[in-house]
Amino acid sequence: MKVFIRFSLLFAVAAPVMARDLPRASRQFLEQYCVECHDTDTTKGGLDLTALRFDLANATNFSTWVLVHDRVSKGEMPPKKKPRPDSAEADAFIKSLASALTEAEEARAAKEGRATQRRLNRYEYENALRDLLHAPWLQVRDSLPEDGEAYRFNKIGDALDVSHVQMARYLGAADYALRQGMATQAERPQPKVQRYYARDQRSYTGPMKFSVFNTAPERATFPVLGFEGQPEVRKGDAPITSTNAELRELEGVGVVASAYEPIEPKFNQFRSPVAGHYKLRFNAYSVWAGPGESNKWFIPNLDNVSRGRRDEPVTITAEIPPRLLRHLGDFDVTPEPGVHELDTWLLAGEMIRPDAGRLFRSRPGAARWQNPLAEKDGQPGVVFRWLEVEGPIYDQWPPAGHKLLFGDLPMVNRVAAKVDEDPSKTNRFGQRRFRPPPGVEVISKKPLADAERLLREFVRHAYRRPTSEVDVKRFLPVVQSALKKGNNFTDAMIAGYTAVLCSPEFVYLEEKPGRLDDYALASRLAFFLWNAPPDDELRSCAEKNKLHEPDVLRAQTERLLSDPKSRRFVDAFLDYWLDLRKIVATAPDANLYSDYYLDDLLTESALEETRLFFAELLREDLPARNVVASDFAMLNERLAAHYGLPPVQGVALRRTPLPEDSPRGGLMTQAAVLKVTANGTTTSPVLRGAWIMERILGQKPPPPPPSVPAIEPDIRGAVTIRQQLDKHRTLETCNACHAKIDPAGFALENFDVMGGWRDRYRSEAGGELAQGIAKSGQKFAFHYALPVDASGELPDGRKFRDIRDLKRLLLADEKQLARNLTRQLAVYATGAPIRFADREPIEQILERASSSHYGVRSLIYELVQSELFRNK
Repeated sequence: MKVFIRFSLLFAVAAPVMARDLPRASRQFLEQYCVECHDTDTTKGGLDLTALRFDLANATNFSTWVLVHDRVSKGEMPPKKKPRPDSAEADAFIKSLASALTEAEEARAAKEGRATQRRLNRYEYENALRDLLHAPWLQVRDSLPEDGEAYRFNKIGDALDVSHVQMARYLGAADYALRQGMATQAERPQPKVQRYYARDQRSYTGPMKFSVFNTAPERATFPVLGFEGQPEVRKGDAPITSTNAELRELEGVGVVASAYEPIEPKFNQFRSPVAGHYKLRFNAYSVWAGPGESNKWFIPNLDNVSRGRRDEPVTITAEIPPRLLRHLGDFDVTPEPGVHELDTWLLAGEMIRPDAGRLFRSRPGAARWQNPLAEKDGQPGVVFRWLEVEGPIYDQWPPAGHKLLFGDLPMVNRVAAKVDEDPSKTNRFGQRRFRPPPGVEVISKKPLADAERLLREFVRHAYRRPTSEVDVKRFLPVVQSALKKGNNFTDAMIAGYTAVLCSPEFVYLEEKPGRLDDYALASRLAFFLWNAPPDDELRSCAEKNKLHEPDVLRAQTERLLSDPKSRRFVDAFLDYWLDLRKIVATAPDANLYSDYYLDDLLTESALEETRLFFAELLREDLPARNVVASDFAMLNERLAAHYGLPPVQGVALRRTPLPEDSPRGGLMTQAAVLKVTANGTTTSPVLRGAWIMERILGQKPPPPPPSVPAIEPDIRGAVTIRQQLDKHRTLETCNACHAKIDPAGFALENFDVMGGWRDRYRSEAGGELAQGIAKSGQKFAFHYALPVDASGELPDGRKFRDIRDLKRLLLADEKQLARNLTRQLAVYATGAPIRFADREPIEQILERASSSHYGVRSLIYELVQSELFRNK
């Protein structure tokens, strides 16, 4: 009787809502299996189906019905302890509801499109300026406000707003970029090669003498002639450099520490005069500095120098004072003096700073520092002889960017402004304040006619669609107004061009609902695979209305993927999918992890490992399962040692086979990933487990309740994080989510904050004492506390012992790994989240790529050919 009354009440409440809105079969299913727990009285999970309308035009209502669909289709609802429908009933309900959801969403997409109109993010805007102005060195991204993020990426229109601050920054960035693209002088610069000797650089020779900041030999530089020390030169009793040309070529300056305050040698006499293309050549080699007195053997004898015992990695950075560093490249110096070349782009005013990255960095502490690389008979060092600079190198004159801006109009050198400054005044490195060349002024005898002609050509190149006279007429008044106010022709044109580069047609992607036209398709493809606008070939395909043809689109996809510019895609995609942009957001704790502290070579190698790993999957079309487990890694010497793998020679990363039972391989056990999922002091299975669920498995975990505080691991070593979580999970409301999130995180507990392997946790007290000397030269001490338990149980009941077991379990569903990667790529490529109606197109992509075992390149090919990609 009670049941009858309850159902009578249900119909009385639900009839006005559910009977009118829901298909009859769906309504009956809910009434029979769901309403008992989800009515006005019970409302389990906060869901009252008797009050829930079937109003799919409402986004919140739509999301609720998608949740109902997914819980039933996964077999999670009704619960196992309640009456459950047979498979036919469940399938009928799922099919009916899915049909209604898909129909509603497709109707909305047909009217509005999947993607919200959006502006370029700051990565894209920078690349657009670089490519348009043929200026690969441009650095404007960091001058623009941080982009909003939605669905893990900075490509979603809803998160990319435009404020007055944004527009002001666009104006500044555009003006800067345009002036960078101009010729720097009227005459073509003559090819120039100049050598800068280390003995002529005060930053190299100054630290030879002790001072209040430099009272120890480890912090001193030392003169070397071939493989012999020069004590007289070091003491100042002999000239710093020889007048003999042959001897001068053998002179060098050595270090036993890497470049870090207070010893930061650099080739400071060179300042790149203008931004552009340069070739840098370095003459350097490794040496061995002898030991000090018997009881202080770790203090080097800088006069006792011999041939090095191994190669040493050297990192080259460009520097703009004070310490604005930009990585240029790496190479290994050998015990035999040799020349090493880097082909690079420099900004105006940059110096060149070499860093022997393996060497230690002395830091003050409780006691005197000690080089951890020192042995009883000496310690390693590196000697630099000279830097040779070729450049700036020009393929044409005027440069292509200047040609676009001003054509063949004549130009004259601007007169440098007079500066009231003492010409003898220098800084501690003997440098005068850098002042860039004044640049050029373009001369026009017919400014209005030239302005219209030049603007027409510029707009045609800048816009990613066909242009008309209306586009030109919009910006001509800007130039005319600037001329009337007394500006010269050059500055007036820059004002007009700046307006173009801040206009909606340049800043925004133009896509209309429905099938993309060939111009919009070209932009979507280029911003996907190059993170930049389409080039001339893509635009030509669009102009001929050929790009939408499957064979042409496939060929262009292959061309873009094979171009070096595809590295922009790799870097930008991983910056957000894996959060690699946050790799320097935290530093290893100086007490618990002092063996990682100050190790820039390790951090830089870890970041490049993940990028090169994904690039390898893409280049070789390797199956998506490699995201979880691969039989290779991208390693160099530092990473191989960090991972406890067989030795690898040199600083260059390369594909390296892994031992059969190695826990490495795949993304989850790479140092960069493990670093961004830790805080520098501790690791959390919750954070890492949620990361794996969302980034690797495509299962977004629910947000934590606002009233429940986060669990902080105990660095005292009294209890493990697992023990803390076990206590936390005794609450039913907490266990429901943690049972899904924590297991994968537990499997990663064998990896510390920098991805190193551990069997026991580090702590500040308790347990076995570990001691050593850090890269800082200071002694460190921590304790090996409680053992790591990396076992767990997945929500479906499958158990694992460690990360190896977990990988095997995850590989049982390769299609889900590929599905998640495809969804991530689709969000990045289209600027729209994966909605309910997109699920079937995703499955079609997977089906077409299945013959390659879901190869990463194949997934991209099929995504580009899909309706998801080809429609707004």
